[in-house]
Amino acid sequence: MADNFDYALDFRQVDFRAHPECYRVGKGEQGVLVVEPYKSEILPHWRFKDPATARQSSETIHGLFLDYLAKSDFVGADMARKFLQMGYTRARRYANHRSGRKYASNPQRETTPEAERQKRHEAQLPLDPDPVKAAAAELFREKWILARQNPDYLDQMQRHRAAHESNAPRNETSALAYFNQRRQKEEMAKNKG
Repeated sequence: MADNFDYALDFRQVDFRAHPECYRVGKGEQGVLVVEPYKSEILPHWRFKDPATARQSSETIHGLFLDYLAKSDFVGADMARKFLQMGYTRARRYANHRSGRKYASNPQRETTPEAERQKRHEAQLPLDPDPVKAAAAELFREKWILARQNPDYLDQMQRHRAAHESNAPRNETSALAYFNQRRQKEEMAKNKG
C-alpha cells in the first residue's frame, strides 16, 4: 500500500474521473489542490470564515462526499474527505494564530531536516486564540470524522488500493510512462472501434 501521494504525474493533463487508476490516496490532505476535476468541483464550496459559513461549507462538501460514494467515485469521495480535513486544519491554524502564521519565518526553507526541526521549535509564534475560527474548525472536524469512518468509503478505499495502488509506479519516469501507456491503449481502442 502506498503511503505517499504521487506528485510525478502531469496534473494539467490527467482527468482523475476518467483515470482513477492514476490516483494515489497518500497521507492526510496530499494532492487536495491538484486533482481535477474534483478540485474545481469542491473548492468553490470550501469556506471557514465563521461558524455559519463553515456549517454550510462542511455540509455541502459532506453532501458531495456522499454523492461521490453513491456513484462509486472513490477518487471524488476521497477528495471531498480531504477538503473536509483541510477545512478543519486550516480553521484550527487560524483558531490558534489569528494571522494564520504559525512561524515567524518558514522552517521549510532550512537546508537540513535537523535545521528545519530546530527552526520549527524556535520560530513558532505564541498562541493568539480566535474562538470564532475554533468553532468553525469543530464543524469541519465533525464532518471529516463522519467521512473518514463511513463504511462505504472504507470499503471503496480498500478496493481502490487493491486494484490500483499495489503495483503503482514509484518514480516520475515510470508514472509518466504508465499514464502514457494507458492513453495510447485508449486511443488505439478508439481508433479500432
